[in-house]
Amino acid sequence: MSLCITCDETQPRSVLSNATTTVAAVITAMTFSASGAAPTPLYHQYQESFGLTPFAITVIFAAYVLSLLAALLTVGSLSDYVGRRPTILAALILNVVSMAMFMAADSAAALIAARALQGFATGLATATLGAAILDNDRVRGTVLNSITAFGGLTAGSLGAAILVTYAPDPRQLVYVVLLVLSALEAFILWSMPETAPLRAGALASLRPRISVPAQARDVLVRVTPVIIASWALGGFYFSLMPALVRVATGVSLPVVGGLVVSALTLSGAISVLSLRSASARRMLSGGTLALAAGVAVTLAGVREQLVWLMLLGTLVSGIGFGAAFAGTLRSVLPLAKSDERAGLLAAFYVEGYLSFSLPAVLVGLAAPMVGLTVAAYVYGTAVIVMALASMAAVGFSRR
Repeated sequence: MSLCITCDETQPRSVLSNATTTVAAVITAMTFSASGAAPTPLYHQYQESFGLTPFAITVIFAAYVLSLLAALLTVGSLSDYVGRRPTILAALILNVVSMAMFMAADSAAALIAARALQGFATGLATATLGAAILDNDRVRGTVLNSITAFGGLTAGSLGAAILVTYAPDPRQLVYVVLLVLSALEAFILWSMPETAPLRAGALASLRPRISVPAQARDVLVRVTPVIIASWALGGFYFSLMPALVRVATGVSLPVVGGLVVSALTLSGAISVLSLRSASARRMLSGGTLALAAGVAVTLAGVREQLVWLMLLGTLVSGIGFGAAFAGTLRSVLPLAKSDERAGLLAAFYVEGYLSFSLPAVLVGLAAPMVGLTVAAYVYGTAVIVMALASMAAVGFSRR
């Protein structure tokens, strides 16, 4: 019998390799994003079962986004102090509980509670899994982190739509699939190597930190309209786009609405990957133009009641969405010093997630009074105006 005096007793007995850990972390990050998108195709069933209004649907959606934002601002850096592995496992447990809450939900209040817990779990997991991916693969980690959210959102919205359309009891089955996936990932990642040793300061890290360095303020102000435009477009798609497809075209199959929603994130992922070597300014200008053009085509599809035209516009918008996201981040983040990046990134995500949720809530409030189609016209026009305003501001600064 041998005695290992230097062994770390906090490590699991059998440790995964770095490559296996990276793959498992990427799949887990995509699962969290998929979980966030999965309720979207089910909103119509919830409306019919619980008598929900479009405003109630957007409030349920906003509960997820705001809770996710709160988690990013408070526990986003917790894994730097208590370790990646326990933080990821805690997030997965919370996600399992939220899936069980969705399965048992029988009212709008229950859905809001499930969405809020799910959002907090996703916020906790997003920062930690992103750090774990970079810890284990520094060469490809940045690119992998760029596509996990887009890939997961695509899989969640389209996969859930397929189950809602063709599978029995989708209000249970969708969440059973995600619950099982989360449980399996927790079992696998129990053996992941720990890359962030324990250190003091965990409680202090829970204090939200938002700051914009002086040298980054002007650029952030100039790109803020496109941040608002792109994130607000995403919020509309994941809260009300399936309902708009039904109202505008008369096509009631959930898989069609899911296809339109997933087209936004799929083309966004392709855009991020294909343009990763382009300059930030080129990504920002091209992405902003594509975003505005795509929204215009989508609104034309709504007017003509053509699903294929809405889908085409969504694909163009998604290209702009992905390019604008990467372009704004790469325009602003390098302006901060190493000890200023966390606060600047927090400010960026505060802008983004508030734009993701609050405009969609306002549309949900207005839709019963003016109609969802009219509300979509106004919303889309506002997105186009903000995108073009950002192009003008960036062009002016270049001159």
